[in-house]
Amino acid sequence: MALTRLTLRDFRNHAATRLEETRAFNVLVGENGAGKTNVLEAISLLAPGKGLRRATAAEMAGRDGDGSFAVAAEMEQGDIALATATTAAAPNSRTVRINGAAGPATRLADWLSITWLTPAMDRLFAESPGDRRRFLDRLVLALRPDHARTATRYETALRERNRLLADLAEPDPAWLDALETQLAETGTALAEARRTLVADLARVIATQPEAPFARPSLAYASETPADPEALRRLLRESRRRDRAAGRTLIGPHRDDLAVMLAAKNAPAADCSTGEQKAMLIAIVLAHAALTAASTGGERPRLLLLDEIAAHLDPLRRVALYDRLAASGAQVWMTGTELAPFAEISGQAALWQVADGRVERL
Repeated sequence: MALTRLTLRDFRNHAATRLEETRAFNVLVGENGAGKTNVLEAISLLAPGKGLRRATAAEMAGRDGDGSFAVAAEMEQGDIALATATTAAAPNSRTVRINGAAGPATRLADWLSITWLTPAMDRLFAESPGDRRRFLDRLVLALRPDHARTATRYETALRERNRLLADLAEPDPAWLDALETQLAETGTALAEARRTLVADLARVIATQPEAPFARPSLAYASETPADPEALRRLLRESRRRDRAAGRTLIGPHRDDLAVMLAAKNAPAADCSTGEQKAMLIAIVLAHAALTAASTGGERPRLLLLDEIAAHLDPLRRVALYDRLAASGAQVWMTGTELAPFAEISGQAALWQVADGRVERL
């Protein structure tokens, strides 16, 4: 079991919420605005990053509290404890504690593998490449805990290089050399991790039934060299161009996830919203199967699926639940009513959510 207890204090509209006796399937039902997605968001903060809404810490604090919030989770019946919180004195600074000890948020990935799918992601393939990179990095992180630390080092060096090129008339060449060496080492590692995942996902998708979900064709669109020395050389050679542009124009921060609807050989961005959602579900299911085979039980795995069953017909819902069960991950789902979850109601933990209060059904 992944999470066995979850506690929220002054988080969004949840003043004091505790969920216990969880199961492999966990379902939160209630009206829109009741606070169901807030619970999923709280769980998503137990992974590196800003969570599934990418909100600031201050935005997540309850309106009736002192500006702080806390999210705590226990795994393995309390043997492992993860927590993240803010204080009234520092409402914009989120701290992390693992088994009582403070640590960086990137360390959360060593303990939990978390993936999510929300309605806001339905148009992912038509949005900016940055959204797709974040989605791809989240999938990589679920398999490779070190990916967050690599990304952090890359982003830090990238910001510093951009600052030097933009702000200084004559940047120190030795300083640029050092930053570009770090960018080359971490950048090629990021790109390789993404490229490997995309290839693995494509392999899994090819083995899964084409129906009832659309089959996507995936490719990693990248101009990032695989060799660190080649990337370092390109960065050095592009200083003048990058300075004129005001930003670094080569590296994995410019790469993209290219997706096609295989049956039509059409770019995902040109497909209907329904087709795009079906492809997203297919990717997430393939990723769940991949993590089941790859993590070896070293880290508990969570899938957070917001309003995923609402627009699926019974055939697709049954197929979805069967594949989720086979993945071995702990699944958290939301919906406005119980009917779409009838097929799993006997094996799921069910909660009613209303005005930030949660009651076990």
